[in-house]
Amino acid sequence: MADYRMPAEWSEHEGCLMAWPTREDLWGSVLAEVKEEYANVARAIAAFEPVTMVAPPGHGADARDRCGAPGTGVTVIELPLDDSWFRDSAPLFVLDGDGNRAGVDFRFNAWGGKHHPFDSDDRVSALLLEHVGVDRIASEMILEGGSITVDGEGTLITTEQCLLHPNRNPGMDRDEIEAELKSRLGVTKVIWLPYGGLLDTETDGHVDGVCAFAAPGTVVVSLPEDPDHPDYARMRANRAVLEASTDARGRRLEIVEVPQTAFADLADSKIEVSYLNYYIANGGVVVPVAGVPQDEAALAVIASAHPGRKVVGVRALAIAFGGGGIHCITQQIPAV
Repeated sequence: MADYRMPAEWSEHEGCLMAWPTREDLWGSVLAEVKEEYANVARAIAAFEPVTMVAPPGHGADARDRCGAPGTGVTVIELPLDDSWFRDSAPLFVLDGDGNRAGVDFRFNAWGGKHHPFDSDDRVSALLLEHVGVDRIASEMILEGGSITVDGEGTLITTEQCLLHPNRNPGMDRDEIEAELKSRLGVTKVIWLPYGGLLDTETDGHVDGVCAFAAPGTVVVSLPEDPDHPDYARMRANRAVLEASTDARGRRLEIVEVPQTAFADLADSKIEVSYLNYYIANGGVVVPVAGVPQDEAALAVIASAHPGRKVVGVRALAIAFGGGGIHCITQQIPAV
């Protein structure tokens, strides 16, 4: 196999993949609201790069109506889907030394079998790669894209809470999981944080709710300033690991702290929106916000970590109700 590596999210994109939400047993009373949020996210990203929205058969017209008229940068296609979290079910794109693309198709089991059916989502990577004309690299390991963040220079950060959970790969130990990550994604160093979010029961603690590479040698981390926050001590334990770590090139990590947290009410539930669950687009950063006073300060911190990019906040409260954020519903296609 050629030497492929997964580029960092801030590298140039050909476009962004998203999937249209239709799962009534997940969204319930907020289905109409979450469709509006997905459409708003798609339009926000389309201001920076083209978006392909994949809708289940029969739902393409609904997606087109909500995402805007032709020419807005959002193209809708139809493929069989179970759910709408393309960070986790879409392929992870990698490049070789000549800039040729491939897509790594990890297995998908709906975050440890939390939703059924999930067989269409397990197959959708292969269909997407066929659609975009990109070679497929198959892996039998279960992995969601939201469980990792990479710097494009050999370093990957993940959480023990998620990747070592027995509902993903019970037949693999930590060393075997790390070896597969290195083999398929071209990384040479894996940094294991102990924790994702305590309230992130849907994904069992994906890293993209608590930590993200913002540049080589720089990470943005959630560090709640409220001592009563359930992750107050846990995120400080994560920070201690990062402080003691070096990346694949031997650099100490610069740590940018996001002390703000966002809680709001929706559908009789108290919902936490993770500011860290943002998407880096060509020239921009699209960040989930909750419509609370803390939003502005969090956006400013994230902007400081991404100089030269326009930072845009998009309300994502219904998306958070479903268990994720803007990063969870997007997947970048790197440019050749």
